[in-house]
Formats: sequence, structure tokens, C-alpha cells
Amino acid sequence: MINRMPRDIPDLPAIPGILPTNRSFVPATAVVAPARRPATAVYRLLVALAAATGVAIEIKLGTPVRVLSYFTIQTNLLVAVVFAASARRAWSARRPLPGALTGGTLMYIAITGLVYHLLLANEATPFSMTGGDDTLAGWHAVANQLLHTVTPIAVVLDWFLLTRPTPLALRNAASWMIYPLAYLAFCLARGAMLTAGTPARYLYPFVDVDRHGYGGILGNTAILGVAFYLLALLVVVLDHWRPDPVRRRVRRQETGFRLRPPVG
Repeated sequence: MINRMPRDIPDLPAIPGILPTNRSFVPATAVVAPARRPATAVYRLLVALAAATGVAIEIKLGTPVRVLSYFTIQTNLLVAVVFAASARRAWSARRPLPGALTGGTLMYIAITGLVYHLLLANEATPFSMTGGDDTLAGWHAVANQLLHTVTPIAVVLDWFLLTRPTPLALRNAASWMIYPLAYLAFCLARGAMLTAGTPARYLYPFVDVDRHGYGGILGNTAILGVAFYLLALLVVVLDHWRPDPVRRRVRRQETGFRLRPPVG
């Protein structure tokens, strides 16, 4: 019969002349403890408010169900939630949000800004949604600028200047593609369920089956999908190459403290 292992096993006595080997091989300077960052918290709160304001204006002026179906609105809602949570963590000196979450948020809102300015707002493309009677004015114009220009630029600046590298992995780029693919399936299913002639039956011109057919939609989305994946890979690569803004700031503070002349 095998005796039961005791629950508490006493530590072995130290051997004279031999130092313990359970030391950390990570230098202390390589780890930056979380600290309060009030300026960063205020900036991120303003970004969250900008995204939420743009969404609120669109919902007020339009049909809520239809408005919430747009990729632009969904990504800005994501920015509002993520940046509000990130602002709270920066204010209370807590660990930052996971890099996969902040990197994915950056990718999605970058897609929003790039697709709008390069395709939807460009009258030279076959997917333009501007011009003629569709010219925006008043509060629609304000919301449009907040959602497609202000928020994407603000998120990019935050990622480069205020967010520490994770670093990210290639699998993150693949996992980020799940949402765009799911959104494509949603757009096509929504259009198929609505009757012909319904306003905004297909939310974006490049997924309009009535204009391009399913073959054309397959070609459009394949090109966009490759572009989105390359953008995701670019985010991963840049996350490995970009400097750490938090560590650089801490090092400057430490250097300034050491170089400060003694008092008295």
C-alpha cells in the first residue's frame, strides 16, 4: 500500500557555501510598475466621448436599428467602451488592457477611416456615397467628422504615443479578421431578408448584390479582405518596432532625478 503524500512538505535546509539559484534573470529596469497617468486618462476619456457623441447624434437623427447596423457605428461604440475602460485604468494606476484588444480596436477604427476616405467619400470610385443630394450638413456633418476622421486619428495617436507595445503575435492578425467576416455575413443576410426597394437594403455599395451580383460582391470583399489582413499584419509588425513611450518617459524622469544637483 502506498502511503499518502503529506500535504505540507518542509523545505530542505540550505547547503553551506552555495547561494540559492531562484533569482530573477529579468533586470529591474525592464519592468515598469503601473503608475497613475492622469493626462493619458483625460485624453482617452475625450476620445471615448467623441466616439459616443458621434454615435448618439446619428441615433438621434436616424432610425436606431438601422444606424446600429453600420460598421462605422459599431467600431465607434467599441472605441467608446475600450477607451473609457482604458482611461479608468490609466487614472487608477491599474494594468493596461490586453494588447490584442487595443490592437484590434485600432485596426477596426482604422478600417472605418480608410474605407470612408478612400472609397465612400471619393467620388472617383464606383463605391462613392457622397455628392448630389447625399451631401451632409448640420449635425450629420458633425457626426460624420467625429466618426470617420476625429476618432480614427485620435486612436492612432494614442496607440503610437501613449500605449505600450505588447508585443502582438501573428495569430492576433488572423483572429481580428473574424469580426469583418462576420459583419459581411450579417450585411448579406440582412439584405436578403429585406424586400427590394428598401432604403439602405445593403449598407455599403461594395456589398450591394442588386448592383454587383454575388460574383461581384465576392471579388469586392476578397480585395478588401486581403487589404484588411495586410493592415492587421502591419499593426503587428509596428507593435514590435515602435518604441515604448511609457518606458522612455520613466527613463527620462529617472535621468533627470539623478542629474539634479544636491540641495544644501
